[in-house]
Amino acid sequence: MPSGTMNLERQAPIVQFKNVGLRYGLGPEVLQDVTFSLEPGSFYFLLGESGAGKSSLLKLIYLALRPSRGFISLFGNDIATTPRVELPALRRRVGVVFQEYRLLNHLSSFDNVALPLRVAGVRKSDVEKHVTELLSWVGLKEHMLARPPTLSGGQQQRVAIARAVISRPRLLLADEPTGNVDDAMAYRLVHLFEELNKLGTTIVIATHNQILVDRLGHGSLSLADGHLIVSEAKRVSVLEEKTHTAVQEKGDRKAEETKKRQKVDPTDRQSDSTLKIEPDSHRVENF
Repeated sequence: MPSGTMNLERQAPIVQFKNVGLRYGLGPEVLQDVTFSLEPGSFYFLLGESGAGKSSLLKLIYLALRPSRGFISLFGNDIATTPRVELPALRRRVGVVFQEYRLLNHLSSFDNVALPLRVAGVRKSDVEKHVTELLSWVGLKEHMLARPPTLSGGQQQRVAIARAVISRPRLLLADEPTGNVDDAMAYRLVHLFEELNKLGTTIVIATHNQILVDRLGHGSLSLADGHLIVSEAKRVSVLEEKTHTAVQEKGDRKAEETKKRQKVDPTDRQSDSTLKIEPDSHRVENF
C-alpha cells in the first residue's frame, strides 16, 4: 500500500456512519438516520434499553450486517465499494467481545485466547507468555486448561474478553462485557479496556451499568427509538488532573508556611480581613 494511502487512513475516523438505516426484512427500521464517527483512540459507552438496537449497531460496525441505507466506512474504507474479498482483512483488525461468548468448547481457555496469535503466526514462546499473563490478570490463572463448558458464565466472559484484546486490535467492540461479573471485576475489566485505549485502541462498550458510565466519564452513544445521540467525554484529562493537584498542593504549602511565620512573629500578624495569599503562576510539564 502506498505511504500516502496509509497516512490518509491514519487521519480518517476509525468508524464513520452517515444517515444509516437498518431494517430486518419488511419490518420497520430499527435504526434510523444514525450519524456518528469514532476518532482514533476514542472511548465510548453504548447505551440504550434492551431492544434499542445496541447489538445491531455493533454488528453493523464489525460488518456482520449490511445497512438498509446510508454510508459506513471502516478504517477509511467505504464498505459499499470495498470488494468482498477484502472485508475479512478489515474484520481481523476489530476485536469483538460477544454477549454469548462464542468460545470453542473443544479448546481450553488457554487455547481459545491463544487462537488469534497463532493465526497471526506469533512465536510459540511469545504466545505462551502473553496468554499466561493475560489470563492471570483477569483472574483465570487456575483455569487455563479448563474448557468453556466447565466454567461459569462470568469466567467464560473473561476468557472471551482476553481473546478479544490479546492481539491489541485497532478497534475493540464489547457487548455487555460486565454483565455476568461482580462490581469489583467489572471495574477491573474496564480498567483493562482503558489501558488498551491508552495504547491507541478505539473502544466501544455496550452496557446497562449506568453507575460505571457515570463514574468513568467517557463519551456515550445513546440509542432510543432507533435514533442515536452522541455525548462527548466529561472526564478531566490526566494532565489536567495532575496540574490541578500540583497547583492546589503548592497553594496549601504556601498557606501553611504563612501560618508558621505568623506564629513565630506575632507582631507582624495581619488580620484575617487583610491577609492575602497571592498564588504563583504554574506550569506542570513532563507528565
